[in-house]
Amino acid sequence: MSELIKGGAFLLGPVDESTVFTPEDFDDMHMMIKNMTWDFMNNKVAPKVEEIENMEEGVTVSLIREAGELGLLASDIPQEYGGEEADKITTMIITENVSLCGSFATAHGAHTGIGTLPIVFFGNEEQKKRYLPALATGEKIAAYALTEPEAGSDALNCKTKAVLSEDGKYYILNGVKQFITNAAWADVFIIYAKIDGEKFTAFIVDADAEGVSLDAEEKKMGIKGSSTRSVILENAKVPVENLLWKEGKGHQVAFNILNIGRFKLGAGCVGGAKRALELSSEYALQRIQFKQPIANFNIIKNKIANMAILTYMMESLVYRIGGMIDAKINEVKEAGGDSAELMTAIEEYAIECSIAKVFCSEGLDYIVDEAVQIYGGYGYCQDYPVERAYRDSRINRIFEGTNEVNRMLIPGTLMRRALKGTVPFMDAVFGLKDALTQLKEAEIPSGILAREDFLIQAMKKLFLLAAGNAAQTFNEKLTEEQEILCRLADIAMEIFAAESGLLRAKKILAEKGEEAARLPILMTEAFVNDMVPKLEAWAKEIIAGIAEGEAAGKMYAGLKVITSHYQPINGYSRKRQIADAVYEVKRYPLDRR
Repeated sequence: MSELIKGGAFLLGPVDESTVFTPEDFDDMHMMIKNMTWDFMNNKVAPKVEEIENMEEGVTVSLIREAGELGLLASDIPQEYGGEEADKITTMIITENVSLCGSFATAHGAHTGIGTLPIVFFGNEEQKKRYLPALATGEKIAAYALTEPEAGSDALNCKTKAVLSEDGKYYILNGVKQFITNAAWADVFIIYAKIDGEKFTAFIVDADAEGVSLDAEEKKMGIKGSSTRSVILENAKVPVENLLWKEGKGHQVAFNILNIGRFKLGAGCVGGAKRALELSSEYALQRIQFKQPIANFNIIKNKIANMAILTYMMESLVYRIGGMIDAKINEVKEAGGDSAELMTAIEEYAIECSIAKVFCSEGLDYIVDEAVQIYGGYGYCQDYPVERAYRDSRINRIFEGTNEVNRMLIPGTLMRRALKGTVPFMDAVFGLKDALTQLKEAEIPSGILAREDFLIQAMKKLFLLAAGNAAQTFNEKLTEEQEILCRLADIAMEIFAAESGLLRAKKILAEKGEEAARLPILMTEAFVNDMVPKLEAWAKEIIAGIAEGEAAGKMYAGLKVITSHYQPINGYSRKRQIADAVYEVKRYPLDRR
């Protein structure tokens, strides 16, 4: 990547397509890992899905260890501790393809991500040597214990308490951690507690430590084959050397690790979307109604196309983020930064990580819902895989911080950075009057994707209009206007997704020509065509919540300038072409295999 772009800065102006990473940039090693993961999931995991779902003894654990033998647990672990030390793109490729089985993906993700990464990034040398080699192979399985009965999204409301023993050798932990993935299989827990009831701190806790026990398995709506239990700490003895990072700095561990979890969750949703699209296209071609396959009906084509378009946008944005994070990590490594500085570097893209989490989890929910609809009554029956996909998808909007919390983080983080001067947001807001004058006199340029590029840049001005007026109206009380914050997040997410798809299409067009870019072009055109009126309606909603009378009238007038160039195009014809391309290969047509 030739230019490092600050987190959130995509909202302030154009981005050069040559700076973004796309799936077309996968190298031979990436493709080898992708194919190996795909083969493992289809040949090893898929035949045992029912055993996994029924939680038959030892099945998931043995598969995790088989994955470890292939290196599929070690991509984020440094080589000196038995890992692969791969780039984040590799990690995302593994995550995407492991998601073909929701329950196994949950176990794998909890182990390789939030269970292992706290030690990778925040562990001291002795802790890394003691735990990481076994975690890299699956000899030991990890879990992450943050949530409590009274501390979900409000993690710092933790009630678990840690007190130093009289001899100074142990911390004595008391409390309950709830909804802990991998609890039944875990050998190692990352557990958060407040030292003396005040200092929020992370600990590495061995599952066989004195005073650690488990409650019964939760009976869940989906991901039934994953283990979800409460971890009970009753005078649990944790050696002082197992304190992770620094006393009272557990929030640094928790929140930075959740950032990684969020963009990885986005990658997992991409894999789930591709699988649902594959199942839906195959079924639509086979299912005969009114003497022809339902695939022939244009309303089904519209559904298939919308599923494919969303998948394209999801895939484009998550790998764009992966490329941004890899570039930032490489910059820190070249400067000699340590692992904690690497973690801080990832925090640069907290806004984008939240976008990946929310946009992709809701995109997958839409896609699996449509998959059930295409299957009709069969989709509601457990004999058909889309029924399980529908149930499994729902948890993603709760995992890694609820979508509501993440929505508020997106504009909230941007505003905090604006106040610090790290992102020139207010400069862009104050320059909006001149920008609108130029926009009023502008004409949409001609050329492939020129309209979409123009409209996306206009939508960035729409965001600045809405967000800038909200910030100036409410000042520090904007944090209380949660409906406005969430709508601002919705606008930002749509812009980032659309721009990611646009940049990818432009890059393919520049490097491979118009025929290779045909589908990305159609998908980008269709997505932007549907997006603009939606964003206009959301902006009007925000304005109505900010102002009345003459003040509101001025804001609406500015909004009218921004949207005046939009004229809808024929989305139906484009979506029919996209659906036909899906039917031709019976899966997501841009997936490289």
